[in-house]
Amino acid sequence: MASKLPDLGGGGVEDGGGKKWPGFVQFFFVLSVVLCVLLYAPRFIVLTPTYGLDFFPQPPPNVTTSPARVVGDHNAGEVVVLDNQLRSPCSSLAGDTICCDRSDFNTDVCFMAGDVRTDPSSLSLLLFPKQPPAANATVEERIRPYTRKWEALIMSRVEEVRLRMAPPEEEPGHRCDVRHDAPLLVMTAGGYTGNLFHAFSDGFVPAWLTVQHLRRRVVLGVLSYNPWWAGTYGEIISGLSDYHVVDLLHDKRTHCFPGAIVGTRFHGILSVDPARLRDNKTIVDFHDLLAGVYETAGDTVVVDDVTQPAPRRPRLGIVSRRGTRVIENQAAVARLARSVGFNVDILETANGLPLPASYASVSACDVLVGVHGADLTKLLFLRPGAALVQIAPLGVAPIARGCYAEASARMGLHYEQYDAEGHESSLSRKYGLRDVVVSDPEAAKRDKGWGFVARVYLGGQNVTLDLSRFRHTLTRLHARALRVRSLHPAP
Repeated sequence: MASKLPDLGGGGVEDGGGKKWPGFVQFFFVLSVVLCVLLYAPRFIVLTPTYGLDFFPQPPPNVTTSPARVVGDHNAGEVVVLDNQLRSPCSSLAGDTICCDRSDFNTDVCFMAGDVRTDPSSLSLLLFPKQPPAANATVEERIRPYTRKWEALIMSRVEEVRLRMAPPEEEPGHRCDVRHDAPLLVMTAGGYTGNLFHAFSDGFVPAWLTVQHLRRRVVLGVLSYNPWWAGTYGEIISGLSDYHVVDLLHDKRTHCFPGAIVGTRFHGILSVDPARLRDNKTIVDFHDLLAGVYETAGDTVVVDDVTQPAPRRPRLGIVSRRGTRVIENQAAVARLARSVGFNVDILETANGLPLPASYASVSACDVLVGVHGADLTKLLFLRPGAALVQIAPLGVAPIARGCYAEASARMGLHYEQYDAEGHESSLSRKYGLRDVVVSDPEAAKRDKGWGFVARVYLGGQNVTLDLSRFRHTLTRLHARALRVRSLHPAP
């Protein structure tokens, strides 16, 4: 297996062309297997001599470049597309240019076309143009590369990157220590990405939709890099890039690139909008990336009879939470599901299980059931055609639906939401059934505000499912699972 640890070696010009470290598994579970089809179209950002931008004007020794590609009517030289987004103000960028798209509510994205070099001392990217820039050219931009720009507090904790057009006289002080043959993507492992939901919704899905058209020929430059992040998500990192990660805060060498993307696009919660991409990719294509890296990640992961031909009984997974939003009668729910006709797996959370093993467990399920929480992000692991049942605790129904309903539909999943009633919430024991907190949660939320919602409805209740009521849900989903299996029998 190939490690994507940052390469923090000493001085001298090195080949940054994606050579891997020795293949063995210690802390990281890393593998690069993903096939993304790239459909080119005119008016992309293009690095090519035709547009006055050589991808590698003077290729360094031992760096291999791929064959020429064709964009529109232009077929001269190496072509690299940076901006894959339709209707972007940066979609037809001239050479030696900095362009930022700040039109999105959630995120800013900047592009640098030309000779781009890192300046570790100032956390800057310097663009050295071949010719003096035009009088109206952008000479400097600043950006915090995270997809929650509307949330001031968390954005203040994301490092700001400076993008600057540098004059020729500065070049001797920024000679290349590492020369790369692929563009740079600057992203962060900070923000809320310690949480599984945010790691995918704020981090990896946006990163993928921003660079998937480059087919792993992109170098990830990561802010707030940490070994836990790299170890937990090593397979996905390898699915995004064939190159070593660059730790932008601690690598003091000058890295040189033929272009850079700073920040990531955002299409919505766990969302990829094909209408906004030139190659019409969807979240199902992101699922295919996950399948590619997790189904071939190291040793075969055996989960019960997952590796055997699918049994006739559909499989139902119950996400078993700890702490809050627990299903207090989980054992009874599992027995009920078995009596309806399911094989049942209890999928523990926060158990240290590596993501390849979680993928194996979840992808084997015909139905995934769980109370609203970050672990339902693993709906991305389900096969298209499977079903997600999200249990929304009292007062949480709109929040729950907003997080996972649309994402499930885009994934080709069947989505159902089971909204807990007052008598199913542990809040009824604390407040009583007649208290407004239980009897009219919407009124309570309006009166008491978000802090109360977070503390009480999200952080202060468990559920005890009404088995008679929940039986109807399970019976319906069992019948559906059998129909799906009859249409798509296991190989």
